[in-house]
Amino acid sequence: MTAQEFTYAEVGATWDAERPDGYRHLRVRTHVGEGPAVMRNAADALMEFWMHRSIPVRVTASARRAGPGVRVEIGLGAGPFRLRAPCRVVWTREEERRVGWAYGTLPGHPQAGEEAFVVHLDDEGDVWLTVTAFSRPAGAAARLAGPLVPVFQRAYAGRCGAVLRRLARP
Repeated sequence: MTAQEFTYAEVGATWDAERPDGYRHLRVRTHVGEGPAVMRNAADALMEFWMHRSIPVRVTASARRAGPGVRVEIGLGAGPFRLRAPCRVVWTREEERRVGWAYGTLPGHPQAGEEAFVVHLDDEGDVWLTVTAFSRPAGAAARLAGPLVPVFQRAYAGRCGAVLRRLARP
């Protein structure tokens, strides 16, 4: 996997929650639940794409579980209104208290940038999902959508948190 495959230069920048200049930035944090059982369930739902499939969006992945290099395509809508968003997983993290992954946009995606989904268990026993992203329009349709894009991205991140909260219940 080379940086040339992606539609942006800062591949992997979300690893440390970085959001490079020149992009629209997003960070949404949602409380998922409490305790190690919730953490395990949330981690599995995230890493095996259950969260995304339960939003619901169409998810096609080249592997059952997120891993570096796994190709992921998100699909929304139908017919002439179908949105196709090809991505590739750029990093994963699987630690006891922090689990997640990020995908970067590939040619054909309406945006250029990266989005990370990280679940973590804090010192008080609370489980959180943090969605961090940076993006900019990659084509005319995304530029025409203009101010609606950040509204949609924030709603999508919030929906991820709500769905993960339901999926992570023990």
